Amino acid sequence: MYELDEPKYLYLLGIVPVILLLFLLNLYWQNKKQREFGDPELVKKLTPERSVFKAALKVVIVLLALSGIVIALVNPKIGTKVETVKREGVDIVFAVDVSKSMLAEDMAPNRLEKAKQIVSQVINQLGTDRIGIVAYAGSAYPVLPITGDYSVAKMFLQNMNTDMVSSQGTAISDALELATSYFDDPQTSKLVILISDGEDHGEGSREAALGLKDKGIKLITVGVGTEKGGPIPIKANGRTETFKHDNEGNVVITKMYPKDLQSIAAVTKGGGYVYGNSTREVSDYVKHALENMQKTEFESKQMAVYDSQYQWFLGAAFILLFLEVFMLERKTAWIRRLNLFNEKE
Repeated sequence: MYELDEPKYLYLLGIVPVILLLFLLNLYWQNKKQREFGDPELVKKLTPERSVFKAALKVVIVLLALSGIVIALVNPKIGTKVETVKREGVDIVFAVDVSKSMLAEDMAPNRLEKAKQIVSQVINQLGTDRIGIVAYAGSAYPVLPITGDYSVAKMFLQNMNTDMVSSQGTAISDALELATSYFDDPQTSKLVILISDGEDHGEGSREAALGLKDKGIKLITVGVGTEKGGPIPIKANGRTETFKHDNEGNVVITKMYPKDLQSIAAVTKGGGYVYGNSTREVSDYVKHALENMQKTEFESKQMAVYDSQYQWFLGAAFILLFLEVFMLERKTAWIRRLNLFNEKE
């Protein structure tokens, strides 16, 4: 078994035939000029030390050295043994509030973008944990099922917006119930991270949190926004045209409600609340929580362990270049004795 670490460098081998062609053209040109200069036999007698074989040998050595360097860049790897690799971690579901109140800019750049930053930073520090994403407003919407592919998770995360859930409001209970349905293995350690401004327009949040507790699911809530609050901007082409108004024509001020988020997090065993003003503090909080959770083995895979072999090709290339530097193009005694080109009369 083998694999090529950087196959993109293989195209550099195209330099080899180009150099060989240039050498042959140069050799042809030299012979042509010698015939124009005088009788070939006379020219040979005037340059008895000149060796076509040595010149060709030097070019071959350079081409082999160049090929060795290119192959070293490609870094061929050979499988030497098969190892069983175990993946252990925690199943984590992020429940992200995408209601219109998350557009408030009392937390820069706005609450929703801050929530995305927090989720992305938490993902960055994960190891072999699996993650899923739920969006919710007036109802909950599945964004990404449980997966170990963090790059795909970030792609789905960045595409989240306040228009993806048609029914407006903030139904935290729906989000918790949908997040619970994500966990397909009763043996795994489970964590739900709910990110919201705490405005709950639904009912049954505490009951949903109790449902998490009964199933051994830990809940961490993250508050985004400020208790002072801010208006909800209505934008067109990236510019704020006006703010959301209520039925009486007053500008709606949306606030964060940390006590509600704290109360539902406290229901679950080991759950907790953290303010999302500092992304670093949230990621550290989650990291500490994960360290205190039992890791579950997700899967075991047998994988071939490949050893890099580039050093052999690189070493051979340096040796060949060293030989080429000290190899002279004039004939040596043993080459004369070989008479490779029938030079002896």
